[in-house]
This record gives sequence, structure tokens and C-alpha cells, in this order.
Amino acid sequence: MSLLQSFDPASGALVWEGEAANAAAVDAALARAHAAFPAWAALPIAARVEAVLRYKAVLEARKDTIAEVISRETGKPLWETRAELASMIGKVGLSITAQAERAGEKRQDMPFGAAVLRHRPHGVMAVLGPFNFPGHLPNGHIVPALLAGNTVVFKPSEMTPATGQAMADAWAEADLPEGVFQIVQGARATGEALVAGHIDGLLFTGSAGAGAHFRRIFADRPDVILALELGGNNPLVVWDGDLDEAASLVVQSSFITTGQRCSCARRLIVPDNQFGTALVDAVAALADRVIIGEWHETPEPWFGPLISADAAAAAKARFARLVERGAAVIRTFEGVEGRSDAFVTPGILDVTGVDVPDEEIFAPLMQVTRVPDFDAAIAAANATRFGLSAGLVSADDALWDRFVLESRAGVVNRNRPTTGAAGSMPFGGLGDSGNHRPSAYYAADYCAYPVASFEAASVTGNSGALAGKLSA
Repeated sequence: MSLLQSFDPASGALVWEGEAANAAAVDAALARAHAAFPAWAALPIAARVEAVLRYKAVLEARKDTIAEVISRETGKPLWETRAELASMIGKVGLSITAQAERAGEKRQDMPFGAAVLRHRPHGVMAVLGPFNFPGHLPNGHIVPALLAGNTVVFKPSEMTPATGQAMADAWAEADLPEGVFQIVQGARATGEALVAGHIDGLLFTGSAGAGAHFRRIFADRPDVILALELGGNNPLVVWDGDLDEAASLVVQSSFITTGQRCSCARRLIVPDNQFGTALVDAVAALADRVIIGEWHETPEPWFGPLISADAAAAAKARFARLVERGAAVIRTFEGVEGRSDAFVTPGILDVTGVDVPDEEIFAPLMQVTRVPDFDAAIAAANATRFGLSAGLVSADDALWDRFVLESRAGVVNRNRPTTGAAGSMPFGGLGDSGNHRPSAYYAADYCAYPVASFEAASVTGNSGALAGKLSA
């Protein structure tokens, strides 16, 4: 086996190291998961609920420690990783409710007996986690999958193995039966072995490119449930309102988590008038004031570095290519003096009239487009192959009615950041942003399949259906 390491992107300090699972180790984990599945699936739902509640209790007891692990490994400030732990803890109760509501058992009396709807788990679920929310996002797959009666083999992002291990330790403390939840650490080769193995479902959060790859390789494996939560080139239309409030909303939408949220606004669409110009100026001025720093510093930073120096270099290269295409620089996208190469400043480009690629740049980089009217604003918002999130800032109810009706996105917000989403609602997109299996509250839907039954206490009552229709 090879060595896997993760580093604090802010300081370069080693955070975690351990062995990466090879193909044989992955196959062994899958075999254990298949062996554990029948007994776990056969447990009453109440027993599985008790298990995930034990996990919740462990998270609550260790929340400060795990939040620090996430901060060290991702560079995110503690205020944000503490919020991530709160979401992980809250996910348990929401998943229990969703399981009962969306994947429970229902009975309807019939003249012969009853029509019964039940749900059954698929089997062994492979969960591939991302680096940006290395606890919350895989947790959103794992908890519903286990509640439904599946067993899980989890591979965290190779950038955040320490967070994955902290989650695995929490599940171990929850005292699940052997083989029900397992972790395999590693990079691409480990993930490839897991995906190629004997699995019944793949639950993935990550890039659109990886999602397209999984669509292709699973085209001939229809027995495997595939749930993809992917990225977006998300539009935010700001049409009217208080300038300070609107600018604050734009900055939160575009630059939170150093732009490393799939729901971040990548494209700001404004009217080509005095309000639009004033708004862009206000956003740029506010972006200049954002505190950038290491996760443990005082004053507490609003955002930290990108996940790595390589990620920063790639984003800078894409910024440069946009400028080469004719984009006008409003705020340059560059490193931070005295900091590691993973740190960057918020970048803002005016791309009005410029032919720019329809791509997600996973960094604090916003592209401004000015349009003559609201028809053009909606057309610009929908001019993307993605469809994850979209937002409108306006006090005009009629404009909102149009926007929410005509937007092609799975999360559409009004006068709130595009990154806002409730765990009690579905989260997911269309186009290159997903495969019509939204997560969050709707994760229960893809973690179990429905079984519809006609049931009677005895076989009586069937011969009458043939009366007069049989020869002597």
C-alpha cells in the first residue's frame, strides 16, 4: 500500500498520514459490507434509528475537536467548520423524519385485504466525499443510506482524509455491527477500485467532469443506483434594492468558503444602468474589506485559502484566460502577500459582450454581465449547461414570479444568497449539475427502492374472477 498525506493549505503543516487502500483492500471492504448487509437490512427501523442517534451523540461530544480537524485540513475558519458540524448533527434528525415520510411503510384497505407500500435498501453503497465540506456532504449520503438498511463503504477526498477518519471513528463509537460502515482511504486509484467493485449504489458529490465520467461508466450497469450532486455556473440577478444589502448578499453568494461551494454565484447579472454600475462598485469595495487569514487567527477571518496551491494556480490561469478573451478587470485575482500560495484575493471581471466558457471556476472569482432588460437577464441566467442554483434580488413580486417560473435550477432563491439551502428540503440540480436525484431531504428517495404489494390473509376470492369464463 502507498502512503497518503494531507496538509494544512494555510501553513503547509502535515495534518494526517496513513496507508492508501489498494484494490485488494477495497474488495475486502466490499466483501465485508455484503456479508453485513442481510442482518443490517433485516433490523427493525427503530434499531437503525437508535444507531444513528448514537452517532449523533458522538458528534455532539466531539464537535469542537472535529471542527478543528476540518479547519486544519481545509483551511476554513472555525466559525464555518463549527457550522458544518452543526449541519452534520442536524442531519440525523432530518434524515429520520425523511425516512419515515418518504421511504416508510403505507397501507391502504382494499376489498380483498390491503395495498401495501414498503421500501427496501439497495445493498452496498459506495460514498465518495468532496474536500470543500468533507464532513457535511458525505454525511448527507451516509446517514440516510444506513437508516434505509444499506451498508456503506466511504472514501473521503484524498485532500481531507483526517476528516474522513474522524467520521469513521464516530461511527465506530456508535457501535455499528461489523462491516456496516467502513472507510477506505486513498486517491484516484482507490476510488477507481471502489467504483469498479461489487457495489449496488454510488453516491457522489463533486465536479461535473467526474459526474459525466460516472454516467458513462455506469451506462451498462443499470443495477447500480447513481446519485450525483455536482457543481454549477450559478447566476445571481440583482435588479433593484438597497445597495449595501444587495452588495453584502452578492459577496456572500460569490466568495464564501473562498468560492469553494457548488452553489456559489459565479455570474452576477445586473441592469446596464446607474443602479447596476453602483452595485458593482459597492461589491468591489466590500470585497476589498474581506478579512482573509488562517483558520485560528484573530481577528477571525471570513475566508481562508483555497484547498491547495495547485488549486490556486489553476484558478489564476483561468482568470488570465478570461482576460485574454477580453474580460475587463474590476478586481484582480491574485495571491496574498506573506501567505502561502494557496491564498487568493476575490477577483471580479466584467465579461459583458465577451464569449466566455460555460464552466465552474471553484474559487472566489465573479463574472459580471450587464443586460438591457429583464428578458435579457433571464436569458443570460439560463445560458448555461448547469442548473444547480440561481438567485434574484428584487422587491418586485412580478419579477420574482417570472424568475422562479423560468429559471432552470434546482435551488432558486429570492433576496437571499444563492448558497442558502434548507436541510429540510431537497438539494440538487439539473443539466450538468446532477442526475435528477437531489440530496438533503430527498436522499431517502435514492437510498431505498419501493415495493408495492397486494396482500390478502388467504387465497380465497380469486376463483370468482373466472366464473363463467371457463369451459366445462
